[in-house]
Amino acid sequence: MTVETHIEQVDFQASGVANLTIAHATHDSYTSFLPALLPVLIEKFSMTNTAAGLLTMFMQLPSLIQPFIGYFADRRNLRILIVLAPIFTGAAMSLLSIAPSYGFLAFLLVLAGVSSASFHATGPGLNSQLSGSKLGRGMSLWMVGGELGRVFGPLVVVSAVGILTMERMPWLMLGGVIVSIFLFGRLRDNKTNSVNDQDEIRWQSALQSMKGVMLPIAVIMFIRSMALATLVTFLPTYLTRTGSSLWMAGASLTIMESAGVAGAFLLGSLSDKFGRRRMLMISFIATPIFMVLFIQSSGLMQFPLLILLGFFAISVVPVIMAIVLENAPENRFLANGIYMAISFVLQAAAVLLVGILADQVDLRFTMLLSAGVLPLALPFILLLPRSKKRVV
Repeated sequence: MTVETHIEQVDFQASGVANLTIAHATHDSYTSFLPALLPVLIEKFSMTNTAAGLLTMFMQLPSLIQPFIGYFADRRNLRILIVLAPIFTGAAMSLLSIAPSYGFLAFLLVLAGVSSASFHATGPGLNSQLSGSKLGRGMSLWMVGGELGRVFGPLVVVSAVGILTMERMPWLMLGGVIVSIFLFGRLRDNKTNSVNDQDEIRWQSALQSMKGVMLPIAVIMFIRSMALATLVTFLPTYLTRTGSSLWMAGASLTIMESAGVAGAFLLGSLSDKFGRRRMLMISFIATPIFMVLFIQSSGLMQFPLLILLGFFAISVVPVIMAIVLENAPENRFLANGIYMAISFVLQAAAVLLVGILADQVDLRFTMLLSAGVLPLALPFILLLPRSKKRVV
């Protein structure tokens, strides 16, 4: 039986979406510190690639709580989690530079992970409410905020290491404090809950209704996460090992993420018109081609390929999120929480697997392998429901 999706036909609330875009940009600029700092931390603590991959897992594992946060956000106003996230994530990530041991690094990353999980479980759902019928555009702008954070985050942190030194990097947390104060005022009239506290949300029926979407999404996300682990987490490490400076390695992330900003905005908006599955197919065909070309290239030729990689590899997230949210109109925060938990955990597992493979063989071969498995996602894209016609 086909279930018709009903999406409320409301105006696109540009101001509210912009506030959440600012919040996302600030928050994710801090979480992007880790890949850029990884070469320094690997040297400081004499880490293997596997140990380095575990650091990302420490930050990603708290995402398991996101379905529970999403469940309560559907019933109660958890706006405060969005407001406080820049402060807590900013503080934890800014203190990485002065961590005295590997164990303390793990502790800080777990704290950042809890803050990030709370933010990502609530932010997209509130953003979807403010986007009205232009869900693809709204999720694109949400994604653009995250990408802008990941564009400037690596540059900020490597510049801070060079100018302020590692010991003074904690001053960077002030940016999160300022943005949280801004959000406290700007989001005071918004709320996450769409139902009353007394209304019962049946977990079993909600999960059953999402199964047809979440199962293929999980496979698609894991395959994509293998490629993203090599392209984001280990890209600075790969480039420094092939002769690039730390600053140039960090700048490579900025180049790729900058292209991802344009791709995220265009593909998400285009998916409103041309269909979500079509945009996903384009991404999963183009990305492995440009990955292989990048690995085989060197010097200046790598920069245009980084732009193409960022455009096609990073841009699909708003499309996937739009698919999840439009197929769960009555449980958007719960659906988003489940999706984000799946996404974060699979990303962490992929980073760990890439680290193990890189230790056992080498990083270059691992990058080629992750590119080779991307086309395996194409049959699962076809299993996703088609974009549903909006009904007023």
